[in-house]
Amino acid sequence: MMKRINLVFLLLFVLMTQNLSAQQVTNKPERVNWFQDLGFGMFIHWNVDGSLGAVISHSLAGASDEYAKKYFSELPGYFNPEKFKPAEWARLAKLAGMKYMVFTTKHHSGFCMWNTKTTDFNIMNTPYGKDITQELFQAFRKEGIAIGVYFSPEDFYYFHKNNIPIGRLQDPRHFPMKNPGLMDYDKRQLKELLSNYGKIDILFIDGPGDGLREYAWSVQPELVITRDLMNTPEQTTPNEPLPRPWEACYTMGTDWGYKPTNDPHKSGTQVINMLIEIRAKGGNFLLNVGPKPDGEIQIEQEAILREVALWNFANSESIYKVKPLPVIREENFWYTQSNDEKYIYAYVVRSSPDDWKFGERKAMVLTHIEANPETKVSVLGFDSQFVEYKVGFDAKIYSHATPLGLVVSAVNGQRFYTDRRWPNAVVLKIENAKFRKSVMKEGSQSKIDGAQ
Repeated sequence: MMKRINLVFLLLFVLMTQNLSAQQVTNKPERVNWFQDLGFGMFIHWNVDGSLGAVISHSLAGASDEYAKKYFSELPGYFNPEKFKPAEWARLAKLAGMKYMVFTTKHHSGFCMWNTKTTDFNIMNTPYGKDITQELFQAFRKEGIAIGVYFSPEDFYYFHKNNIPIGRLQDPRHFPMKNPGLMDYDKRQLKELLSNYGKIDILFIDGPGDGLREYAWSVQPELVITRDLMNTPEQTTPNEPLPRPWEACYTMGTDWGYKPTNDPHKSGTQVINMLIEIRAKGGNFLLNVGPKPDGEIQIEQEAILREVALWNFANSESIYKVKPLPVIREENFWYTQSNDEKYIYAYVVRSSPDDWKFGERKAMVLTHIEANPETKVSVLGFDSQFVEYKVGFDAKIYSHATPLGLVVSAVNGQRFYTDRRWPNAVVLKIENAKFRKSVMKEGSQSKIDGAQ
């Protein structure tokens, strides 16, 4: 009898061990590679407090009970984005070169932007009364853009309803692993998001993900989980390249949600240069929009995206399916290399429109490029034959291999602005050349650190 009992226990132990070993514990490598090649995405922060223009959700942290009650009871009544046109958002994102989107389905406030059965604090109980998550996912999916869910495990509305002080990771009950009720609540919400909206490509868990990431993979094993498993710095780019994969998250102004006043925005040139730097360092760039309460994208943010779109229209091949090189920068040149190592891209970042003017020839020495007679250099978006209205003008590219590196003489001839003062980076595409970390300087060997 004892032998039979022991045998049963042994079989149960084996089955449990097999189940544990089969449980997914990290992103699938092939899916990580896929994610890295996407390169550039749109973050969308939208919440019930957008009508106030307050910091998204965080005004609740430490707020008075009176403030919290007003927030939860009154703000849904103001949510009615009558000018919301998700197809226009998706077309703008695609034009800008964004290959994926991440939408705040539930931020820390606990307001659900989808038709959920888990709580009455959701989009269906607003004057708008439609499933915004479904509308967005359908529109972006139609444009071939990968779909990402932002999800906060912390839930201020849940805390409020259960008499838990509203804060961020300051009470054991803020952690799903230490709060079975919260864990069950979050799992039921993730089940809806990962079951009712087709294939979800990316999950951004903004909070403690223990127990939730494993559950999410049990529903959709192909998910790439970014925050919670990857470095996802906000509003900063590391000085040194981080181990891949990683993702930099930035706003265009100073806030994630809509901020109607006191919000200076970056220029299009700044955002383009950030995209170049992040890709040169091996990261993805997740650029945020904060929609207005009426459902429109703020004009300042639309304008930035359209300038990025113009630059990307000419230079997109240097942004996707590329990897960092051992030295990522020298002076005003940033470098990437195509995944198949056939091409090296050198981004010539300019300090102003007068730094390499339209129609002007510029000589450059790329000290990290080892060229040969078969090396070919071209300018993305410009065929180097003619410059507008100039007759008999030599616009050809000249390149020559030297001991000091690849010497390139090229003309900036792509006209993007009427006044010909386009200030953004020009990209050189280099074929049949090798990259070297060590460079020759006047007969001596030295190394240049590109991660400055």
